[in-house]
Amino acid sequence: MKFKHVLVTVFLVLFVDQLLKVYIKTHFFYGEEINVLGSWFRLHFIENEGMAFGMKFGENWGKVFLTVFRMVAVIWGFFFIKNTLIKEKYHSGLIFCSSLILAGALGNSIDSIFYGKLFSESSFHVAKWVAWGQGYGSLLHGKVVDMLYFPVLTGQFPSWFPVWANQSFEFFRPVFNIADASISTGVISIFVFQKVLLKKNFEQSAVPQEMEKSSNTDAVIETNV
Repeated sequence: MKFKHVLVTVFLVLFVDQLLKVYIKTHFFYGEEINVLGSWFRLHFIENEGMAFGMKFGENWGKVFLTVFRMVAVIWGFFFIKNTLIKEKYHSGLIFCSSLILAGALGNSIDSIFYGKLFSESSFHVAKWVAWGQGYGSLLHGKVVDMLYFPVLTGQFPSWFPVWANQSFEFFRPVFNIADASISTGVISIFVFQKVLLKKNFEQSAVPQEMEKSSNTDAVIETNV
């Protein structure tokens, strides 16, 4: 897998992620929800100020730290993929999964860095594009737009169930976005298929072995002659 393929992967994920976020931001009021496939796949507009799937990390300075950390990780990620994974010919699947993680981190970073400057506040009215600097927040303090909601299974824990007895449950509760899905897909895939994906010099490993076997065979033949 070449570096240009990495750039194409990152661009495609980023394009879809930002296109959907901007559409939701400028067409939904905060908390609005519509069913896409029955009641188990919905578009539900919320925003979060922290990590993936609505998790938070500290307050004001925590937000800044997380945004800066993401950008440093993204910049380092491009160099790592190009100068390590591609140069040393790691498995193409590992490079692709790393590209998905990189694209997701970049997608959420754009929200955090720029959205506060570009959009008005979302509440009971639909947000609008505004002139630079007239948005709801300052640089590095934008909110990440989430909208994908999959409440596939809902119910109530039985009375005998420990800790959560008689409480309602829902799977899958978190609302997320394309960037979150891209990161999760990349991380889970690397974890599940690590024995295959983490092989070094994958593309060249088989050839030297075959050449070595052939050389040994030729040597034996020459000795016998």
